[in-house]
Amino acid sequence: MLFNSFAFLFGYLPIVLAGYFLLDRLTSCASWRLAPAVWLALASLFFYAWWDVRYLPLLLASICVNYGAGRVLGASTGAARKRVLLAALTLNLGLLAYYKYANFFIDSVNAVAAGAGAGSLPWSGLDIILPIGISFFTFTQIAFLVDCYRGEVREYRFIHYVLFVSYFPHLIAGPVLHHRDMMPQFADPANAHPRAANFAIGLSIFTIGLAKKVLIADNLSPLAMPVFAAGATPTLIEAWIGVLAYTFQLYFDFSGYSDMAIGLSRLFGVKLPLNFNSPYKAANIADFWRRWHMTLSRFLRDYLYIPLGGSRQGEAMRYRNLMLTMLLGGLWHGAGWTFVIWGGLHGLYLVLQQAWQRAFGAARARWWPTLLTFLAVMLAWIFFRAPDVATAWDISGALVGENGVSLPRGLASHAAGLAQWGLHPAFDGIRWIELAGPGLPVLLGAMLLAFKAPNTQEIFFLYEPAIERIFQPAGRWAFSWRPTRRWSVGFAALFVACIFGMNRVTEFLYFQF
Repeated sequence: MLFNSFAFLFGYLPIVLAGYFLLDRLTSCASWRLAPAVWLALASLFFYAWWDVRYLPLLLASICVNYGAGRVLGASTGAARKRVLLAALTLNLGLLAYYKYANFFIDSVNAVAAGAGAGSLPWSGLDIILPIGISFFTFTQIAFLVDCYRGEVREYRFIHYVLFVSYFPHLIAGPVLHHRDMMPQFADPANAHPRAANFAIGLSIFTIGLAKKVLIADNLSPLAMPVFAAGATPTLIEAWIGVLAYTFQLYFDFSGYSDMAIGLSRLFGVKLPLNFNSPYKAANIADFWRRWHMTLSRFLRDYLYIPLGGSRQGEAMRYRNLMLTMLLGGLWHGAGWTFVIWGGLHGLYLVLQQAWQRAFGAARARWWPTLLTFLAVMLAWIFFRAPDVATAWDISGALVGENGVSLPRGLASHAAGLAQWGLHPAFDGIRWIELAGPGLPVLLGAMLLAFKAPNTQEIFFLYEPAIERIFQPAGRWAFSWRPTRRWSVGFAALFVACIFGMNRVTEFLYFQF
């Protein structure tokens, strides 16, 4: 089930909200105070099972085993704790390796053997379907286990742990949750009381996220898909249009999901951590990673880069640790050499940035560091999106004209004047991209929004205290608040536009990572 589906918007979400708040109202005795959390946990498991019920036992088994390991880590001492931690981490990483990387390993070994002249090996690919959200719930639980080992976990209630791992707003594409941020919120019974402010802010943020996905990201997909098809051999203009389209499609797809997750969670009185903060405005690549998938960046820093040694052992070891962290981060995103190269490029970017700053200091110019960072990120996205390395290299070469130059058919009628300058473009050169549709205007608008407009948290979280004062509940169930006419009409119109734009249900680009 996806957030941008009618089944979710008009079926699942209203039922889950109604049950959550009704249970809070009907269960006044202390022994039933967990009922809203139990309901929300069961609803989250149903949300997961909707995709493929066969993998619900896998999620439940992972939750139970890691919860038990966490309790053992909290109670044990000495060398036994380390053995339990290593066993639990091995189990989690082994599960992830089997579902996500087994076929990648088999294909790589077969390719190496074929290249060495050993012929075809008898290894064939496994019939594996990647379970939804396995990367996110695995990383979430690894962080929990490590913190249990460090003695930093204080809340061990089982139902809150189930909800912490399976909480449906974050299950598909994050954020990567941390127990110290979430467990106290799930344990606070006040969060199960409906508040008008939560609904006003939550629905507003959700609507903006839905608009980013439905009205922007999905309309950029037709510009990107043909260019990234295997064997497409795009020309210069095709390549630039396609790569820019994917660059902003991914931006608004992931930004939209992050907004929708935060907005949905706020309806239940729970605040998720921020996960997206205008990354294309970053002035350097380190700043980009502080803004893009922020919870994953913190996870890689706290549980991989720092344990590897961070910057404590000199510059050479720091560069090594940066490269290893980003290579593993790239492999986490997908099982393929394109993802390894994507991670390696970002590792190289970070090393070059650190070396530059060490030699010359931070750049003080206003615009060119941001532009350079954006171009570097855009080039890396080619490998992130391409189906194979050969296609990625072909698109990269096309950006500098290796496949020739041509104009789209939509511009052919306006290009006759080019002949007087000695230019004779092939007007039928672009075989797939039609500029008559909404794609190109949406792309231009997306670029303007990404670089110039305030992001969602700058709009809402900056002014949240004022919104809280406006939408104060007069009682537990009788809300005496009235949104401003501009607010209600604007967001109602935006939501209706999204509904009409949902002519097809499209998966999020981070789906099944």
